[in-house]
Amino acid sequence: MGWEDARMVELPQGFRAHVANVGIKDESDDFVVIAADRPCPAAGLFTQSLFSGPSVLVSREHVADGRLQAFVVISKNANVATGAKGMANAREVVAAVAKSIDAAEGDILIASTGVIGRQYPMDRIRSHLADLRAPFAGNDAHAAARAIMTTDTHPKLAHASVGEATIVGIAKGVGMIEPDMATLITLFLTDAAVEADALDRAFRSVIARTFNAVSVDTDTSTSDTAAIMASGLAGPVDERDFERALGDVALELTKMIARDGEGATKLIEVLVDEARDDAQAKRVAKAIVNSPLVKTAIHGADPNWGRVAMAVGKCWGDRDIDQESVVIRFGDQEVFPRQVDDAGLARLSKYMAGDTVRIHVSLAVATGSFTVYGCDLSDGYVRINADYTT
Repeated sequence: MGWEDARMVELPQGFRAHVANVGIKDESDDFVVIAADRPCPAAGLFTQSLFSGPSVLVSREHVADGRLQAFVVISKNANVATGAKGMANAREVVAAVAKSIDAAEGDILIASTGVIGRQYPMDRIRSHLADLRAPFAGNDAHAAARAIMTTDTHPKLAHASVGEATIVGIAKGVGMIEPDMATLITLFLTDAAVEADALDRAFRSVIARTFNAVSVDTDTSTSDTAAIMASGLAGPVDERDFERALGDVALELTKMIARDGEGATKLIEVLVDEARDDAQAKRVAKAIVNSPLVKTAIHGADPNWGRVAMAVGKCWGDRDIDQESVVIRFGDQEVFPRQVDDAGLARLSKYMAGDTVRIHVSLAVATGSFTVYGCDLSDGYVRINADYTT
């Protein structure tokens, strides 16, 4: 489902949303609360950054018991590297939201994203929170997805059905993206009845092969937050079917993030197979998708397979990789060791001019495999980030 179709997507049963502008962004919405009718099973994963912000620290603490009642997102201000005052502000926001929906403070997850090193504009936020009262009227998932954006060019929303239940996911993020657990901010809601332990298992498995498989620029955010709540109002579902549907939603969002990377013009998918194990396959695939030389070649539609060989070769610790056995393909076309002629290179260049480029590397070691997702590197990325705070 493309983002254009997201406008009609409603939140699952048992969830309502409040979306507003509290004065952080100039005009567009920058504050979201998505609340459940009551505390419900939940799971969360967060950045491993040593500069984690107060939002991450508070939320990690609150979701530890496997239940939440609300997500709060403040956009365009990361509240990172803000010291004791930043922590006090995060807890004050949580307390005010908890009061507004008659919930325990420990059942509120807060996420923040944006510029590092700036305090929340608390006077504006306090003024807004003073009048915040549940029940909320909103159920438009698209509005929530739009409000959490920073430099995203469009909202990111996906959904799927499992039995009688629905899963809806929203995400934001286009830069400072190579997650070490989840990525950026991504929130999932479902009305399936899933116990907390099962929800946590499924969520960790899905995140590992979707959001943890994406990289835009090799930079791990200080604010990465991924979380899910399950209201249970649609009744129980098969756990395997639930994980499969959750995986579909997460993968769609993952590809949206990669495709919308800052300055990006192409989605890159890198499959590495015949590896010693999945971990080796992921390591090699990340080396390829993160290479500036690979990314710029793809931006220029240049089928320079030598750059892929270089990226595999710099995985120095993987001594069981033998260059004589490695096979490299662009799309379905093998380019190493069986190389293509000039006419074949011209066809590959045309393929690489498309909006999706797939690289497939077989290591001939064993049966491990992993697919990662990224984007090309353009001068647009430099322009966006050169002027990010000014």
